[in-house]
Amino acid sequence: MKSQHHSHSSTSSKAHDSASCSQSQGGFSQPQGTPSQLQELSQYQGSSSSSTGTVPSSSQSSHSSSGTLSSLETVSTQELCSIPEDQEPEEPGPAPWARLWALQDGFSNLDCVNDNYWFGRDKSCEYCFDGPLLRRTDKYRTYSKKHFRIFREMGPKNCYIVYIEDHSGNGTFVNTELIGKGKRCPLSNNSEIALSLCRNKVFVFFDLTVDDQSVYPKELRDEYIMSKTLGSGACGEVKMAFERKTCQKVAIKIISKRRFALGSSREADTSPSVETEIEILKKLNHPCIIKIKDVFDAEDYYIVLELMEGGELFDRVVGNKRLKEATCKLYFYQMLVAVQYLHENGIIHRDLKPENVLLSSQEEDCLIKITDFGQSKILGETSLMRTLCGTPTYLAPEVLVSNGTAGYSRAVDCWSLGVILFICSGPCQETVGCRPKGSAYHRGGLKSSVASG
Repeated sequence: MKSQHHSHSSTSSKAHDSASCSQSQGGFSQPQGTPSQLQELSQYQGSSSSSTGTVPSSSQSSHSSSGTLSSLETVSTQELCSIPEDQEPEEPGPAPWARLWALQDGFSNLDCVNDNYWFGRDKSCEYCFDGPLLRRTDKYRTYSKKHFRIFREMGPKNCYIVYIEDHSGNGTFVNTELIGKGKRCPLSNNSEIALSLCRNKVFVFFDLTVDDQSVYPKELRDEYIMSKTLGSGACGEVKMAFERKTCQKVAIKIISKRRFALGSSREADTSPSVETEIEILKKLNHPCIIKIKDVFDAEDYYIVLELMEGGELFDRVVGNKRLKEATCKLYFYQMLVAVQYLHENGIIHRDLKPENVLLSSQEEDCLIKITDFGQSKILGETSLMRTLCGTPTYLAPEVLVSNGTAGYSRAVDCWSLGVILFICSGPCQETVGCRPKGSAYHRGGLKSSVASG
């Protein structure tokens, strides 16, 4: 684990650092494409059934030392041109005041240097939607020749105000809200811009004149640029971030040590679940389990994870009321494969629920990943657990009946999976996330209802 201390950086250095992902001409950089994640799952299963497949090491592709030059061999040199004394070095260009981070393949990042930018399919636009990858998408024809523009104007106290103005036929959205053709709205830091559909998110607007990065540890800032909040919980929050070297999007889970300390007299006792989660995630490698990329241990914990664009399974179920049978099969099969992998490695999750199942994209057929191992336990083959933990709605009867005093095994995860399948298959009398209306609940409560099946 890494250890850092807080430090502060100026706005100008922040603008310079964020521009490192851009090419020197035009301020654009093309995000790297990723292969099909569902194909990754099938490849993983195919490779796991054979013990003979190996990954070539870097040493296998290295050149032989016989190809190097000996001390007797000479290398021809190139004559260097002299530089006139009166020639002055080129002055650096103006620093960008904002950056648009591309969220989809086919779009590129843009560093905003000028005060006005048009976006659309027309060749006269400063940002033209003319990439070959973008032209092949089904949404390309829904974009207008002049879809929207971003500009800034001088406001009170000599401070610039940034606006986005909609000129499209199908709409421009900021944080899922439609602007309206011919209308404008202020554009604030970390705003999401969507085109034609509110869920078709294309850019994140990053205001380089706002210094909100200095609250994070320096070593974290050196590698990542923090962006919008994706979610929050009792002990922290999850933020989207961009890796400086590659411009790759990641999720950073921030766990507050101060909130842990409220219920503990000793700092050493405040973070066992966090350290357990880190230990487990570092150990695991499976396409249907979230991958950890890095960990920063400062005043708070910062766990860098792969970003899942589709959000939580819980939100997908609530938004659709129910999932199609084929979709349920696809998601549930992946959950089963992931839990089987966990159990084979001696790990019981103990808090499986739709909120802890993430989707890789907004598409219906997508890869899922299990996350949040804060309640998980690493056990031996014959070990039993005696802790009352997890979310009550998804707890197995043996956990509730014993109040955590009697032993239970990895079968508790199987019960939770069954509850998840039941919720995904809806609709039912109960409402997801609410108390059931049946008389059994009111007579004996949730504990009695679960214990009686």
